[in-house]
Amino acid sequence: MIFYVLGILHFILFSWAFYNVLYFGVKPSKSLSWILIIFFFPFLGVFVFVLFGINRRKIKFFELKETKKRKKHIKKSLEDDGDANLQILENTKQKKISQLIYSSTKSNVEDKNEVVLLKNGKETFKALNEAFKNAKKFIHLQYYMIEDGEILSEIINVLEQKIKDNIEVRIIYDTFGSYNLSNSSKRKLKDIGVILYPETPFKFGTFLFSLNYRNHRKIAVIDNEIGFVGGVNISDEYITDDDFLGIWQDTHIQVKGCAVNRIHKTFLKDYYYATNKDLTQHKNYITPCNAKGNTKLQLVSSGPDYEQSVVMQQYLSFINLAEKSICVLNPYFIPTFSILEAFKMAALSGVKVTLLLPEKSDSKVAKYSMYSYFEDLLKAGVHIYLRKDFSHSKVIFIDDEIISIGSTNFDCRSFEHNYELNAILFDKKITLEVKEEFQERKNKANKLDYATFRKRSIKQKTLERLCRFFSPLL
Repeated sequence: MIFYVLGILHFILFSWAFYNVLYFGVKPSKSLSWILIIFFFPFLGVFVFVLFGINRRKIKFFELKETKKRKKHIKKSLEDDGDANLQILENTKQKKISQLIYSSTKSNVEDKNEVVLLKNGKETFKALNEAFKNAKKFIHLQYYMIEDGEILSEIINVLEQKIKDNIEVRIIYDTFGSYNLSNSSKRKLKDIGVILYPETPFKFGTFLFSLNYRNHRKIAVIDNEIGFVGGVNISDEYITDDDFLGIWQDTHIQVKGCAVNRIHKTFLKDYYYATNKDLTQHKNYITPCNAKGNTKLQLVSSGPDYEQSVVMQQYLSFINLAEKSICVLNPYFIPTFSILEAFKMAALSGVKVTLLLPEKSDSKVAKYSMYSYFEDLLKAGVHIYLRKDFSHSKVIFIDDEIISIGSTNFDCRSFEHNYELNAILFDKKITLEVKEEFQERKNKANKLDYATFRKRSIKQKTLERLCRFFSPLL
């Protein structure tokens, strides 16, 4: 009798979940994965679906309280941000990309910026510490991952001295990404006077939100005069030669100019979500711009609190509008169907598409999922290079004139679930500077050949297909 009741209950729950997947699923591949998981794992499958699979953009009943709060605050904060400022851009391609971002986020193009490219962790931490030491008012930091180690200890020492000089220091961090941050380090930061808050903490009432919606941004703002964005976290992985992955490589930028206000607004919004304290009206935190740089920059903020998948649309616009070349650096290249087709179409239409990806990964599932897409891409004419070192950079540039540097991976989690931040630079000089290093790394990497790659072992092909099956759920 008990099995009969459980069978009926499973059928009811499966039917409900199947209906939601069928009518509100975003992608066929992801929908199929959920249907199979729900069917073959009774009760557990439905529970996991409720945690990770509900399309909260389309099904308002399941929209989380935190998401509603964010949407309301975003609408309020963008009311007075002006027009798209497209007239400062050089050509139709740039204007189309910029208009797309502005339509979804109201983030306009800022000119008068000075941008310094930081090519690795060592350069980034050196620039950060220099900016900390020169701070006169405040230091605001936000990171997905903060870990104990030499880097954090050095930063704590610098911050302790600045706090003694009456400099305000605020730090917010993602609870999931910074799970290795010890309680002793948190106490130390608070003891020296840092205002420290977790984002998306694991607690009753926000568990669904915190578990599946992670803040993946990396931001630093000092005195509202200098800002940092990119892919670098606070971790010794950028300076320690790990036996398996080696020293992580990454790309970050330092910004001075009008775009710093926009970077700071992103931090202040996330700070409000973490603390319920609105600092946007404070006269020291959003200040008039009087910079003299010449780099045009547009910030792309994305997350489930926006109606559109902004960063996925940004990447698609880059791919579709490229006329000559597309170059990609990314550690987790697990494209959605639309992204995959866009790359294939670009290559087949004569655009030179080059992917420079790490041969090794910190996740075997991510690695084999990534490999599972290579055969189709190679067949379409995409050039794929596997580098020996581990690159954590999230970079795409097209036609040697437009480049995006930020926190966003080429995967479903970044497109649908994470809070991300990219910087689009309409700047040929910086793009060519990145291209020069891209070429150097590419020349040392292993270029995949279609005929050879398709002869890989049955074992590897099976691993790839299995991992690809779960890739929409990563």
